[in-house]
Amino acid sequence: MFVDTHCHLDFDWFEGDRDLVIKRAREAGVIRILIPGIDLNSSLKAIRLAGDYPEVFVAVGIHPNEARSWDNADYEELIKLSRNKKVVAIGEVGLDYYRDRTPKELQRRVFQQQLKLAMKLNLPLVIHTRNENPNNPKAILDVLQIISEWKNGENSQLQDAPFGVLHSYSGNLEAARNAIELGLLIGITGPVTFKKSADLNLLVERISLEHLLIETDAPFLTPEPFRGKRNEPANVKLIAEKIAQIKNLPLEQVEEITEMNAERLFHWQAYK
Repeated sequence: MFVDTHCHLDFDWFEGDRDLVIKRAREAGVIRILIPGIDLNSSLKAIRLAGDYPEVFVAVGIHPNEARSWDNADYEELIKLSRNKKVVAIGEVGLDYYRDRTPKELQRRVFQQQLKLAMKLNLPLVIHTRNENPNNPKAILDVLQIISEWKNGENSQLQDAPFGVLHSYSGNLEAARNAIELGLLIGITGPVTFKKSADLNLLVERISLEHLLIETDAPFLTPEPFRGKRNEPANVKLIAEKIAQIKNLPLEQVEEITEMNAERLFHWQAYK
């Protein structure tokens, strides 16, 4: 049994065949799918979809590329949305320095506000980090600095680890280890299957399986051998198979431990 801890099933890419996509995921053994919101509208749509499909759960939040319009009303609206029983996290939140859609200082402020919200609601974080380029991991380092400041602050308390995931991790091994020390899990997506992914393969090899989640980020980041086509939750099995190969472990062990990691973070077995 597999879990896809990051999949944008609410996107228009799935409007024509969403039922079939869910059917294929079930046939592949996928028992849980998390849809992260990128703004209020997508968060609300994800909640509606979660009402239609028992295996679908939701994170609500404002993506850094959508943070330009952030105001106090968004904070209050996210509180309302989080009251739905299928909402298990705040996200997709974080910092994106690759695209120039939102000033960096505003991104940091909005991320801090949603971090505050997650702590207030006792919900984990689904964190987006995208650097300007592979040689400048500033976005990841800024996220870790903000979390570290919160964790060490006098007026805030982070939940017991794990309390969040660095979605579709693309940083170096040192930053990943620092993230784990802070209480974060590391999300592994389709690029781990690519031919030119030696650094990511090494990271997966060096990090304990107990600190990893598997996710598709569908419809993006389609793994081999389907690269170039639309991604979907059923392909999370290909990511698990690649991790098993890298670590020289039985696939069943990767299935079991990554499922347990997701449960420790999202606590969604309560809705079984």
